[in-house]
Amino acid sequence: MPIISKAKFISPTLVIQIFVLPALNAQQGNVALGTPLELVVASGMAQPQRTMLLDTARLFYQFWNTGDTATLNQAVSPNFTDHDLPPGRPQGPTGPAFAIRQFKAIVPDLQCDVTQQIIAQDRVISHLRFRGHFNGSLGNLKGQGQAIDFVATDILRIEDGHITDNWHIEDNLTFLRQIGAVAP
Repeated sequence: MPIISKAKFISPTLVIQIFVLPALNAQQGNVALGTPLELVVASGMAQPQRTMLLDTARLFYQFWNTGDTATLNQAVSPNFTDHDLPPGRPQGPTGPAFAIRQFKAIVPDLQCDVTQQIIAQDRVISHLRFRGHFNGSLGNLKGQGQAIDFVATDILRIEDGHITDNWHIEDNLTFLRQIGAVAP
């Protein structure tokens, strides 16, 4: 279990505790498994609630690394709603499975690292870093091993150990520049 250091900050609106995993414990394997480099937890959150939120989010990001739909099904509710649904992606729990298949065809070694998470009430906000190599194809573009490295942010609503809602934004412009679809 990683050692966690704790510091408290007081703002006019919210008292939060910041838990920072030391850099030596933030190795690729831990981050890739959904353990964030930084974790911000709302003050007063009960340990069982914190654990449930983090475990559920961890499963969701493990899915993004593995593409394993059994892991996805553990993480999302049958009533899962994607509030930022891209054109062509199905709504509901099948949407993320569709998305990972599409993305792995473009970037077969896609890796999703959780760099920061903020948890409060029923929400987990995750700052993510996606990396890999463009060895697949997208339309007429054929990958030649170009490095891919872009960020994204998710806001997850979690109830009873399942993600019910997701609001997300990805840095698609950086991704499209990296694969050569858009001029730098």
